[in-house]
Order: sequence, then C-alpha cells, then structure tokens
Amino acid sequence: MTLPGEFVLRRSTDVSVDALVRLVRAYEESSTGTATCTREDILLAISHPDYEDNSWCLTGPGDEMLGWGSLAPSGGASVEAALTVLPGRRGAAAARFLILHLLDRTDTLAVEHGTGYGVDVGGILDGDTVLPRVLEETGFVPGATITQYDVGLTHETLPTALPRDGLIRAAVPADDTDELHRLHLRNRARVPKTHDPAVFRARIRRLYEISGYALLLEIAGRPAGHVLAQAASGGGRILEAAVAPASRGLGVGLALVTAALAELHRRGCSHALIAVDTAQLIDPKGLHRALAIQGERAMTRYHRAPEL
Repeated sequence: MTLPGEFVLRRSTDVSVDALVRLVRAYEESSTGTATCTREDILLAISHPDYEDNSWCLTGPGDEMLGWGSLAPSGGASVEAALTVLPGRRGAAAARFLILHLLDRTDTLAVEHGTGYGVDVGGILDGDTVLPRVLEETGFVPGATITQYDVGLTHETLPTALPRDGLIRAAVPADDTDELHRLHLRNRARVPKTHDPAVFRARIRRLYEISGYALLLEIAGRPAGHVLAQAASGGGRILEAAVAPASRGLGVGLALVTAALAELHRRGCSHALIAVDTAQLIDPKGLHRALAIQGERAMTRYHRAPEL
C-alpha cells in the first residue's frame, strides 16, 4: 500500500499523549459539538500490551495530526480497532489509508496466528461525516449502537438498591481479577470481549494505576456482576458493567452503576460518562428515572468479517 505523498505515517509511541488527547477532543468537537476525552482516557486506551506494534498516527503538512488508528488483539475471533480521523479536505483520504493499513496489519496477525480475524471498530460518533462512509466502502457494516450518557453528580446519588442477599464490595485485583474476567466474558452486551486473560489482567492493572477501581456484587456469596470505573480529570467514567446471565432482571446492573457513581461523587467528580448497550437494558426508562442524565450521544460499532 502506497502512502500518499502529503501524509506521514508514524508510530503512535512517537506522539505525545497530549497530542492524542487534542486529536480526539477535536474529533469529538467536530462530530457532536462537545469534547469529553481526558488524558486518563488516552492512558487507558494505550495500555494494551501490544499497543506499541499495532498503533499508528497519520500526519499531514507541518506535522498536522490527521488521524490515529490502533488494533488491540484480545484472543477472540475479531480484533478490536479504534479509529479517529478529523474531517476536512484530507479526511476521507486519511481515513481510507488508515483503515487499509489496519486491515493489512490484521492480515499479518492472521498469518502469524494461523487463523482469520474479523475487525470491530467502536466509538464512531453520530455526526461523524467521514468514517461511516469510508468504513462501509471498505467492507464494514454497522452493528450495535452504544449510548453514552452524561450523568450529573453534583448532588448525592440515589441509594443503591441491592437484590436480596446482595453485597457490593471493592474488588481486589490480586484476588478477584480472574472472577472479573469470567463475568466480563459472560456479559451479554454486544461488544467484543477480551478473551486473553493476560490482556484483561493488564487492563485491570492499568485501570488501578490511573485512579480506577472495580466493584463486585455478590448474591449469597456468588459473583453476580461487576462494574469498572475511573475518576478522570474531566469527570468520572463507568467503563463496563457486566451482569452474569443468571442474575439478569434482579437489578444487579443498576445497583452496580449507582454504587460506582456514589464512589465517583465521593472522589470529587461532578459528572460521569456511562456507555450503555441500550438494546440490552431490561428497563431503559428506569435508567432515566434513577440517574440525573444531562445529555447523551450515540456511538456505532462497525464490523468486518474475516476474509475466507
């Protein structure tokens, strides 16, 4: 694949974290009018053990940042990809090059591991005028829609309503990470799972290093669900809420979210972002009744099947 003369492809490790934050915030601003990305978001995103070999930035004249693309092999049938491309005169060309570059790298990984990989691209914001079109041109199809809610935390959150015999406690990484991983894999949310235990452990370890934590809900001593959260500089994040299939419909998910929000409030966060697979909510209106939702935005996941 020939790199157009006006572009320079660089390893993301040669680009500062602050430059990546500025790029993502500019993308968010252009798509939705609001920027939410924080330094902590980027630090978590680049914590994958294979990040150095699977992440690139595309720059234009004068080192202008145009896009960022990365792959995160997780041990499953698909490789998780992230893409950020700024709109503008060079936007479509930059997006097309980065997508094809990621697909080439996916083919290399498939040969190395002796298996075909699909590719999942998440976080494509409604209002993005570039990536949806170029993704579909290159064989991707839209899949699950994830809604990101902005929840106010300036007042005390609702008390956590636990299911009968339920108990929420702080997860201890040294003791509970394997159980968190099992719950993560059994969660029914339509997002790719991190199948490789080592990659999941690295994710949890990095989360705790940058003001994150995990809560585990047990019913009669048996794990029923967990939530991963982070107190970021621009507000809190609920990164994942997983409920075991046998515990669905008992209020486990909402109990975990309200407990995590209460902890973020205690840590000084004035608001928090929660990404929810709305198709998996048993009571969507219950979320609005329980939380002080100040705004929301939709993000679409795109999938490309493996080459046969």
